[in-house]
Amino acid sequence: MYRARDTRLGRDVAVKVLYSHLCSDRDLKARFEREARTISSLQHPNICTLHDIGHQHGVEYLVMELVEGETLAHRLLRGPLPAEQTTRYGAQIADALAEAHKLGITHRDLKPGNIMLTMAGAKLMDFGLAKQSSRAPLASTPTEMTTEQSKLTGDGMLVGTFQYMAPEQLEGKDADGRTDIFALGEVLNEMATGKPVFSGNSRASLIAAILTVEPVPISQLRPLTPPALERVVKTCLEKDRDLRWQSAQDLKLQLQWIMEGSQAGLPAQGTLRRSNRETAAWILLALMAVVAAVLGIAFSKHAPQPAQRISFVINSPPGLVFPDQMAFTVSPDGRQVAFIPSDGQIWIQRLDEFVPRKLSGTDGSNWVVWSPDSRSIAFLTNNKLKKFELPGDRSKILCDSDKPYSTLNKDGIALAGGIAPITSLQIENCRQGTATQLDSRSEFAHVYPSFLPGGRRFLYLALSGSKDVQAATAALYLGELGSMERHLLLQSIQRAICCTWLHSLHK
Repeated sequence: MYRARDTRLGRDVAVKVLYSHLCSDRDLKARFEREARTISSLQHPNICTLHDIGHQHGVEYLVMELVEGETLAHRLLRGPLPAEQTTRYGAQIADALAEAHKLGITHRDLKPGNIMLTMAGAKLMDFGLAKQSSRAPLASTPTEMTTEQSKLTGDGMLVGTFQYMAPEQLEGKDADGRTDIFALGEVLNEMATGKPVFSGNSRASLIAAILTVEPVPISQLRPLTPPALERVVKTCLEKDRDLRWQSAQDLKLQLQWIMEGSQAGLPAQGTLRRSNRETAAWILLALMAVVAAVLGIAFSKHAPQPAQRISFVINSPPGLVFPDQMAFTVSPDGRQVAFIPSDGQIWIQRLDEFVPRKLSGTDGSNWVVWSPDSRSIAFLTNNKLKKFELPGDRSKILCDSDKPYSTLNKDGIALAGGIAPITSLQIENCRQGTATQLDSRSEFAHVYPSFLPGGRRFLYLALSGSKDVQAATAALYLGELGSMERHLLLQSIQRAICCTWLHSLHK
């Protein structure tokens, strides 16, 4: 494979060649020609495009799209991918397979080395072992093949890479679209965990594992994996192909649903089909649970439950240090931490990963706030309020501002404190307002606002007495958007941040 320049069209391309001494090998030449025919029939944004094919001076060659990026196999050397990337790349690969299967093409060699990760997404590569039938195969119909293909993929022959073969391939049976779905399940599992699903000390033990061993559930290796993603992968890896997803299109829709649905990965309404009797039973159980909970609260004294403890480490990025006064801001879903080390840029670290990621275009930041859905952050730099969508590679300016807004609700309203009342900002139209009113007799500042769930009510501290913030007396109040009324909650505290952490809360 070579990088080359197409001088006629002025573009860089990849040239795949089969040298003359290899052209005498009928199997290799047939595979090379089959790859050309297969790719030429596929037009899809997640499949590498074929531009040209030719023969010169005893050399067969393919001119293909030059894909900039890295293989998934190379990316996995750095560890597992976040669940969002696993799901997104998986949906793109499934979409590419759906297009191939629609044309009767089975890839048969799906593995991390044949998937490229680019800025635009995943690209499926290397159709050299693909098998094409005269029509799209049905789930219950064996795939047809030409006489020449039969010589290359006859009964009992193993075609593909052992690590990612489906049981039916290892047994020498005919492959169909569900064979690719098994391989994609292995790839998804490896993206989520960073480890191959099946392993062995020899080819025989590896084959035995694929045929007989049930994969370890993803959640045992990565506890923060969405349950829905784990269920999708488990279905892909069923030994019996009739129990897997029956089409790549169905698999793609499941992965897209996970991307668009709740972060917990809970099934959407109407996804599960139940009989009327089963539905009634669930309703009855739910009512019983509600009654039991109400009675328990009313008539029993509960012992406090031990809090779940989560420990993690954030290492300073190479060459940087953490300032003495530094805020670690945890996302509302509890899965990510944003922080600003000595380079003045925002870094994000997922709690299920070991390496933080620097966000480009965040130079000069001194504070950061998460959106309620944990999918974006807002930050202030050079008197510009900016927003960064995650995952992503660039920020956008929302409006001019010189206030460090410290909390943001689902309606896009941000609050900022200071030596003044709490101010509000509607970030979509940059409309500013006032959310609290100082008691002029004693108070000089309202600080540390923090929205409660629901996004209407918020906590804040009212400072009074000495105008030295460190020596001032603070009281915790509950306020509400659209109203200047407030309710005193606690006297003489230092600081409170709702929902994620409580800092030095004292009566």
